[in-house]
Amino acid sequence: MDAFLQAVGLVANGQTLAVIVLASLFGLFVGAMPGLTATMAAALLVPITFYMDPVPAIAAIISCTAMAITAGDIPGALLRIPGTPASAAYVEDAYGLTRKGKAGLAIGISITSACIGGLIGFCVLMVAAPALAKFALNFSSFEYFWLAVLGLSCAALVSTGGIAKGVLSLLLGLFIAQVGLDPLMGTPRFTFGSSEMAGGISFIPAMIGMFALAEILRSGRDGPELTAQAEVRNPFAGVWTELKRWRVNLFRGAAIGSVVGALPGVGGDLAAWVTYAIAKKTSKTPEKFGTGHPEGLVEAGATNNAALSSAWIPAMVFGIPGDAVTAIAVGVLYMKGMEPGPSLLTVNPQNFYAVMIVFVLANLLLLPFGYMAARSARYIFKVPRSYLNAAVLLFCIVGSYAINNSMFGVIVMVVLGVVAWVLEAHRFAIAPIILGIVLGPLVEQNFTTSMMIARGDPLAFFERPIAAVLGIVTLSIWGLVIAGAVLARGRRRKALAAS
Repeated sequence: MDAFLQAVGLVANGQTLAVIVLASLFGLFVGAMPGLTATMAAALLVPITFYMDPVPAIAAIISCTAMAITAGDIPGALLRIPGTPASAAYVEDAYGLTRKGKAGLAIGISITSACIGGLIGFCVLMVAAPALAKFALNFSSFEYFWLAVLGLSCAALVSTGGIAKGVLSLLLGLFIAQVGLDPLMGTPRFTFGSSEMAGGISFIPAMIGMFALAEILRSGRDGPELTAQAEVRNPFAGVWTELKRWRVNLFRGAAIGSVVGALPGVGGDLAAWVTYAIAKKTSKTPEKFGTGHPEGLVEAGATNNAALSSAWIPAMVFGIPGDAVTAIAVGVLYMKGMEPGPSLLTVNPQNFYAVMIVFVLANLLLLPFGYMAARSARYIFKVPRSYLNAAVLLFCIVGSYAINNSMFGVIVMVVLGVVAWVLEAHRFAIAPIILGIVLGPLVEQNFTTSMMIARGDPLAFFERPIAAVLGIVTLSIWGLVIAGAVLARGRRRKALAAS
């Protein structure tokens, strides 16, 4: 109890509270701008943390990240430009609500479910941090391989346009992920002698191009204007009714996000896709998904911040980053002498509890700041679409260039934006391509590592208990899908023969 009271004193002072508020505002701005990411926001704050005390420094990273990830849902809802790969899982439903004149409801659901999911993730972090961290450390390359394949399967199965087109989109994403150097042998692949292509295709310019630029090309100079009916008035109107209706999805999404987010290197991107797929498969109205249906939006939205919270479990308890943001935060912790690891919970428990309190404050700030951002978004509807497209394109170019300070990122954005525009015209899903780019290296590296460990024996992928369960579940899903497709084809043939 003394450690907790000391933690309250560390947080409840003018400097720390001011840092939390200012960092949240910064994260809100960066997250809401198309082309800018939460990881970029956290990286930009690192030089400023040099001049801060330890607790305010880490509080800046936490509050900025929590706000930026949630704010990334705003351009997804209003402009169909997801702020993160996780947002791509449910961007069609968010944008669909906007097209129905319910932009406020889309943003309100994203904000509120993220807040609740983050608080649930915090509770998990407080109660089960050591146990979940030990569980995460039991994962080897075999388990990570099956987990990534499961996530890729979910992306292909829930995508619009049908399973076949979803699989083709996923394979295209996996092919793009092959560009660059082989992760184990360092052999160049599909680089055509270019040193920039040897570094691979970053998913950020790819995501910017395939969603933002493709949307600009699709709408065109004289495309549809954002209607006045979509204007955001009170983003929380009707939200409680929807959350109450889909409360099972809310808590299930937060629970899955808490577990998956604790796995180092996985994070909320994969968790959001898995929970969205589960929501669709267990829904009584799966045909409504992708058209502006709140069910998947509630579940995947709750997953995001829950996974963000639990990603700090391996970072705080063992010093193993859970994702890119926590990798930056671990560096800040070392820089400030707050070395993560078991000693943080025993030698300096007040610092651990201080970080937990910051989590609560950062998630609670989502509600007032999210309301402010949603209300400010109404000005977007007063801008002619041609001017808005020009502004979005500018942010896309800046965001793509800023990844490596190179025009190569801009070229990737333009090329993949045109590819996505053509694919969308033929009803191919774009989101599986992005997830293929994100998870492709994880699948490949863990597969090749596992095959080297097993000396080429594929049965080794089922020898470990957790790997066996994940493998059986993944193969069962594909088996059921293939069987369902065969039966459906047989029924169509009989119907044609009867007619």
